[in-house]
Amino acid sequence: MDLLEYQAKELFREMDIPVLPSQRIDRPTDLKGLKIPYPVVLKSQVRAGGRGKAGGVKFVENTIDAVAAAQTIFHLPIVGEYPEVLLAEAKYNADREFYLAVVLDAGARRPILLGSKIGGIDAEAVMEQMQLVVVDGEFSPFYARRLALKMGLEGNLIQAVSDILEKMYQLFVQKDLDLVEINPLGVSATGEVMALDGKVTANDDAIARHPDLVKLVTKTSNRPQMTSSIAQSSRTTEEKAAEGDFPMLTLHPARDGNIGVLCNGAGLLLTTLDLIYLAGGKPASFLNIGEAILQAWTPTVLCDRLERGLELITRDKNVEVLLINLHCHATAGDRMAAVIAEYWQKRASKARLPNDFKMILRLVSSEFSRAQESLKDCPVTIVENLEQAIHQTMGLVKSKA
Repeated sequence: MDLLEYQAKELFREMDIPVLPSQRIDRPTDLKGLKIPYPVVLKSQVRAGGRGKAGGVKFVENTIDAVAAAQTIFHLPIVGEYPEVLLAEAKYNADREFYLAVVLDAGARRPILLGSKIGGIDAEAVMEQMQLVVVDGEFSPFYARRLALKMGLEGNLIQAVSDILEKMYQLFVQKDLDLVEINPLGVSATGEVMALDGKVTANDDAIARHPDLVKLVTKTSNRPQMTSSIAQSSRTTEEKAAEGDFPMLTLHPARDGNIGVLCNGAGLLLTTLDLIYLAGGKPASFLNIGEAILQAWTPTVLCDRLERGLELITRDKNVEVLLINLHCHATAGDRMAAVIAEYWQKRASKARLPNDFKMILRLVSSEFSRAQESLKDCPVTIVENLEQAIHQTMGLVKSKA
């Protein structure tokens, strides 16, 4: 279960991870009692990424502008979700921005530290600089320092970033979390570090052991998604395994959608969904098979997750066009393409896919040519460029209209 940013930052404060002064806003008129001096930034509190591009983040200089901006943000859906609260936060002038995360790698069954010298909303740029350290024994500051060095940090920044990573890891362990992410970690001109945005994912099986987390996420008590997520924590491991244990969601506000989206990475998935919406498309189902940056996963694990992901998403009868967006850093692209080709041939031969079912594959891989060869006998359109993939997808959708 993903926590909202303001909830994640409450946990950061408990761990002495530096965050800016902020205030939860339940309604626009709350801004008349704002205790933070202007200028401030207003942020939509939804779980989807891409808030800034969607208009869910606005800088304001005074109360009048703040109330008007809040009214706009409260009525702005992002990936189909309206915010119930906003976060008003002090403005921060970052000289540099980094990405940091501690994540549970289910395949390797170990925590992993991730760090990039580039942070922010450009997911592809972040991933290009991503460094990884597997915590394969009892945690010590050595792991955090090793990641800081792999990121190429120098001077006092090595210790400053290592300290943040240690606190993130302590939070990760104490609360039995699946993910602790800071993106971006702002660095001022004087070297001060600040968690400007944060994401925390609680483990559904473990949350019952942490009443403080339950209390935190139910502060916005009329959120059906939250209460539903807590209730789902009682699902057995076998039930989750039967479902593939993937974070698959149906976009209920777009019930007339007909596009399926499958990606390997949360950032990649959210970017793809945003572009589909901007192009006028309506996703029916979307699926994240796992982070490509988790290089501790073996190629076999990733290919297995891709195959199971294809099985899951094509069960949705509303999906007529499937857009697959894969970054192949940890696994050869031609191997992933071979999985798709084999899946298509099996299902087509058994008539388990409609004759007019279409697939678009956007593949970022050094083995792109070999991937094309793997798919030459399948009616799967393969491209390298994401905009081209969106264009092709929308063309197919319109041809069915």
